Amino acid sequence: MGKKKVILDCDPGIDDAFAILLAAQHLDVLGVTTIGGNSPLENVTRNALKVLEVAGVADDVGVYPGHSCPMVAPLVTAPSVHGADGLGGACVPPPTHVAQDKHGVDFIVDTVMGTDDVTLIATGPLTNIAAAINREPRIVDRVREICIMGGSVTLGNWTPVAEFNIYVDPEAAARVFRSGAHIKMCGLNLTRQCGFTPETVARFRSIGTQAADFAARITDFGVASSVSRHQPPRAYMHDACAVAWEIDQTLIAAAPMHIDVELSGTYTRGMTVCDYRHLCGTQPVVDIERTAQMGPQGEAPNAEAALDLDYGRFLDLVCTTLANYQ
Repeated sequence: MGKKKVILDCDPGIDDAFAILLAAQHLDVLGVTTIGGNSPLENVTRNALKVLEVAGVADDVGVYPGHSCPMVAPLVTAPSVHGADGLGGACVPPPTHVAQDKHGVDFIVDTVMGTDDVTLIATGPLTNIAAAINREPRIVDRVREICIMGGSVTLGNWTPVAEFNIYVDPEAAARVFRSGAHIKMCGLNLTRQCGFTPETVARFRSIGTQAADFAARITDFGVASSVSRHQPPRAYMHDACAVAWEIDQTLIAAAPMHIDVELSGTYTRGMTVCDYRHLCGTQPVVDIERTAQMGPQGEAPNAEAALDLDYGRFLDLVCTTLANYQ
């Protein structure tokens, strides 16, 4: 069986860098599209090229810049988490490769319409994905699935209830969740189970490859920048979890639920409203028949929400991947 065909839509970003390194080795990455998010579009596009060069695949994987800002709101970035350049100031030489001239949304539409069984992995704001659906609604039936790092079944991070990627462009997120595509949501409730620590940094440094050294440096920044937010300090590799889910489905336990995005709440704009009432009083096993019969109490599930991560195996996957790069 060949590798799973994916387009990675991202905003690198420290955790996006891990997502790219995992995807480049284990998946058939048809292209990387970039979106303004963790850092402005120019930065994240440059960072995508840098990471692909670290991985040694920049000759084979094109980078296609997408939208620079959300659908209706000004861009919000996260320099306090990812540094001014988006990669924690890691001393990586400027990329020798350049981005493609084709717009990221055009690349998504043309690739999905011309290639069977493509999975979209979105680890930034969902502006590009929503714009692609708006431009060519038929891609909803063409894609295998859309795996999103974003949202949360429980708490937010950018606001008490909103996760950053969804908060940046909730209109786009609502369009995607309501599209009818098969959605997999890898939210904060899952990715908060994936915190890298100074011990993780030491493990990366012991591997000895260029990719592992790069991973250690950006993780070190992520841990240091988290001191004021997390005790003990740790760098959460949110986006890598979504890619890992596509590499090995058994790493993550999930449950179907209806998910929508709040667009107008004074305190809740950008919240992913997850209906998991059918899970109350149960273990992670879901009564599908009961879910379908909820009637006016709730809509049928439109997504899978990630719930539990096998962190030990996930970290082993990351370390093995870093070791396999030269």
